[in-house]
Amino acid sequence: MNTSFLKKLGLKKKNDGTSTGLKSSNESKKYIESYSPVDGKLIGTVSITTKAEYEKVIKKAQKAFTSWQKMPAPKRGEIVRQYGEELRKHKDALGKLVSYEMGKSLQEGYGEVQEMIDICDFAVGLSRQLYGLTMHSERPDHRMYEQWHPVGVVGIISAFNFPVAVWSWNAMIAMVCGDVCIWKASEKTPLCAIACQNIFHKVLAKNDVPEGVSSIITGDYKVGEWMTADKRIPLISATGSTRMGKIVAATVGARLGKSLLELGGNNAIIVTPNADMNIVLTGAVFGAVGTAGQRCTSTRRLIVHEDVYDTVKKNLVKAYKQLRIGNPLDSKNHVGPLIDTDAAEMYMDSIKKAKKEGGKFIVEGGILEGKGYESGCYVKPCIAEVKNSYEIVQHETFAPILYLIKYKNLKDAIAMQNDVPQGLSSAIMTDSVKEAELFLSCAGSDCGIANVNIGTSGAEIGGAFGGEKETGGGRESGSDAWKAYMRRQTNTINYSNEVPLAQGIKFDF
Repeated sequence: MNTSFLKKLGLKKKNDGTSTGLKSSNESKKYIESYSPVDGKLIGTVSITTKAEYEKVIKKAQKAFTSWQKMPAPKRGEIVRQYGEELRKHKDALGKLVSYEMGKSLQEGYGEVQEMIDICDFAVGLSRQLYGLTMHSERPDHRMYEQWHPVGVVGIISAFNFPVAVWSWNAMIAMVCGDVCIWKASEKTPLCAIACQNIFHKVLAKNDVPEGVSSIITGDYKVGEWMTADKRIPLISATGSTRMGKIVAATVGARLGKSLLELGGNNAIIVTPNADMNIVLTGAVFGAVGTAGQRCTSTRRLIVHEDVYDTVKKNLVKAYKQLRIGNPLDSKNHVGPLIDTDAAEMYMDSIKKAKKEGGKFIVEGGILEGKGYESGCYVKPCIAEVKNSYEIVQHETFAPILYLIKYKNLKDAIAMQNDVPQGLSSAIMTDSVKEAELFLSCAGSDCGIANVNIGTSGAEIGGAFGGEKETGGGRESGSDAWKAYMRRQTNTINYSNEVPLAQGIKFDF
């Protein structure tokens, strides 16, 4: 395996200090070892942040905030623009690292870096559009308006499946808003995070901006707990499982902080008799097997009308036979490995549970063995005919298992789609305007994302990303998601010689 891209990103076998942005930092003398799920080899190690180092990071961030928040927003946008330009230069190397450390296909690795570039471009424009509102006062010679201020230090907890893009969704927006960011990267993909910081710190240094504007801390969940319990961090943005999100929400809520949660998904595509079968096949297959089923927007359930059920099933079985599973850095392969062997075991456990409840597998699963599969992380994408009520179907399995469900009428299909605890992404495949509009109405999908004639997976940065119910209710990336990273202030200015009170209250003395 040619890993020359590691050197281009400033990565070494042992990465000391970079984890916190402190030049001589490795107090713990302990390391996270990052093994590639592609071949099982050790890529490198990253020093684990100590509590003392964490305190230094917080203080650096607080100090940096005092000057960063005063920099005009368009100037902050210029810093982000330069970062986007550097990402363009490093897209090939960083895309390969994402693919090698996480396991997603090389095209998806490149796509993730492109998402970072796109959000930088979006944030640059946003830096001149942090608009407030002006409203009329009921009092004479008074003016009222709203403005937005940065909240301060923003803590970002990211997951392994999008090791760089989700951080950038948060950080680029937060930074043009005037916030500074501390990133708790996934312990499963720490080198991706360090590579991003290496690039960004060069941009900060070039512009004489303090490093504390962007820092990372590395370690297991205990390091994240420091952030969630820290009153000095008013906003925690956390991406991960629903279980993790509930802990974060409770901890942050107990100190009356703000949390932005992007949690699990259990996404469905409804296929009606009016659907274009070519679109159905492409949307469903990529949604189910892209990133080896490890996206929060991955298609878990395919709810198909009984009139076209057999056709869809036949097409899926044929398509799955053509899938190539192997090294994701080989562009000929469609599916790479799961993140680790623990994920492979959970995949097998879910298959057993589905079979126990009565699921019939029309495409069998299993862990692949032999040459090229030595890491033990490669599995077969599989399809099971099930009922939506099965307990296992109600849970999110982060693996390429697709559940096939039959329905008779559209209202029943929508009810089935909504009848899970999660509410992230959804889709309907139909050429009927009436069916599409019903699906998008208030009586339709209860998800934060609802698509027509595209799959559940793959979101553009221009729209707000997030979901309802156990998905957490957060919104990141585009639209007006920037407001989550700022505090609203209402201002009233009296330019008269009187002090009239609102609601006509008299207070004479």
